[in-house]
Amino acid sequence: MPRDSSHIPAPLSPLPGATGVMCPGVMCPGVVAFAGSGPGDPDLLTLKVLKALQEADVILFDRLVSAEIMALAHDGAILENVGKEGFGPSMAQEDICARLVHHARKGRKVLRLKSGDPSLFGRLDEELTACETADVGTVILPGITAASAAVAAIGQSLTQRGRNSSVRFLTGHDMKGFADHDWAQLARPGEVAAVYMGKKSARFVQGRMLMHGADRATPVTVVENASRADQRVLATTLDQLPADLAAADFGGPALTFLGLAPRQHAAALPHLRDQTQMELA
Repeated sequence: MPRDSSHIPAPLSPLPGATGVMCPGVMCPGVVAFAGSGPGDPDLLTLKVLKALQEADVILFDRLVSAEIMALAHDGAILENVGKEGFGPSMAQEDICARLVHHARKGRKVLRLKSGDPSLFGRLDEELTACETADVGTVILPGITAASAAVAAIGQSLTQRGRNSSVRFLTGHDMKGFADHDWAQLARPGEVAAVYMGKKSARFVQGRMLMHGADRATPVTVVENASRADQRVLATTLDQLPADLAAADFGGPALTFLGLAPRQHAAALPHLRDQTQMELA
């Protein structure tokens, strides 16, 4: 008769990214888990990240991780705010790396919690390298990026047959200031891009796009606090982007879509394009 194996516990699996480490849970002592908290709605957390929050001894979290998500950490966890703000006060990256290594060498279960997905504009490589240099094991737990939540909020798709077969994720600024991109490509009809951290660079983006021949009536949508209770959506055009964004006075994190309008506004785009052309004539 075949042996009944229902009572035999499943073998432990090596933690991805942490060679030779065997763990029964998501978190491991002396290992740093880099996790994405998603766009802010706790219901959009992955189950694995939720387990990490409940197992971690210490959590180093970013400024944009919502309070509702931080409330899910277990009571005994050490919480350290290491958030950065574009063009604003920030903890030095070297200090963040040093804190990760410090806690891991103490044998703690270390969770580095970033907003969205940790692999997208999250300085993940720098922190992974710091851990590798210090011989500290790591694991990456993905999260839902803001673009996914924002495009869902406007009832649209990031790609569409016959419109665009690719989508670009861009940053509005980098370490040198406003970020430059392939504006000639982005200015072509039908192109779609998601611009992260793009509020302050709106006029710069508009100028570069127009300089390379973009239609002034190109739809632009800005989603503030995507997926959260205080989410707001601004539907505008490339021509009106800086003025409308200034009037909206968004104070929270915002994602800008170039080439996408909310679904309910899409039907009005031909009229807006005709009106813009008449005003310029």
